[in-house]
Amino acid sequence: DAFARLREKKSSPSRRLIALSNLARPVWPTGNAARRAREGFERNAVAYRCVRLIAESAAALPLIVERDGKSAPDHPLAVLLCKPNPEETGQELFETILGHLQIAGDAYVELVEIDGVPKALYALRPDRMQVVPGPKGWPLAWEYRADGRMLRYPVDQDTGRSPILHLKLFHPFDDHYGLSPLQAASFAIDIHNEGGAWNKALIENAARPSGALVYNAGENGARLTDDQFERLKSELESLQQG
Repeated sequence: DAFARLREKKSSPSRRLIALSNLARPVWPTGNAARRAREGFERNAVAYRCVRLIAESAAALPLIVERDGKSAPDHPLAVLLCKPNPEETGQELFETILGHLQIAGDAYVELVEIDGVPKALYALRPDRMQVVPGPKGWPLAWEYRADGRMLRYPVDQDTGRSPILHLKLFHPFDDHYGLSPLQAASFAIDIHNEGGAWNKALIENAARPSGALVYNAGENGARLTDDQFERLKSELESLQQG
């Protein structure tokens, strides 16, 4: 509430520059979260294990709601965090959120209310979400695209309230989106994947490197003698084996 009142009274000139540069158009993240998920999370066992270990360990920590200094497991917030939606438990939801942060650098949680009362929480895919900067530099709305359709979530410019909670990791050169650990490790992941693909291809070829040795006979068309041919084979074997 205090932050909302402060935001109501003051606006940042630098945030307005951000809004001016984007001209209130939807802004996609600079990195490709879907590609990172495919190349890093789906195809690299080391990156997959790192993401799962962080997400599972952090999500396993118990969330406790207190009232007057005492644990209140029957509090509506505690009940919502325990069972945020019909399809997930609280731990599953937080695993998804933390996984999105590791892979995309951003995580989005949608709040579903009925008559102003929170009823459900859903994690939305980061690769489908775009921010629409407002005139003061803060998000004017969020746009979620799936199956050729777009759903717009407005943001109250006075209070900052929105049905979307955006969690992001620090990014030094992006005003709206976070930098994921998987993006920072993408170069090492690519090398690891390409090395694995090369080794697999070599094994499938019975460990024989591809290539051909071509002898240029020259103008006279002379062929290698038997002694020259055998010596060349011996030298190739000594150089390539081991």
